[in-house]
Amino acid sequence: MSELKQAVAELEAALGRLEDSLETLTDPHGSGRLMRAEAEALRRDRAQLALDLDASRAREKELEALADEASRALGIAIAEVKAAMNTPTTTS
Repeated sequence: MSELKQAVAELEAALGRLEDSLETLTDPHGSGRLMRAEAEALRRDRAQLALDLDASRAREKELEALADEASRALGIAIAEVKAAMNTPTTTS
């Protein structure tokens, strides 16, 4: 889950850089080459963040499935212990 939060924070930072770049575009003294380089860097950042976010979401689903499986196994074990405790023992 922390990977997901980290990916969201990185995405927000990239968006902040994009906004800064857009402000530079409106500056008449800005360099077009610098702006294009920054825009390309932002596109690469966004693509990497999208991959990271997808991987985090997939891992989250895996962990949820494992937690569900563990919960079911624990429920079965509890039921078996309860059944064993309620079964009278016979002595020979």
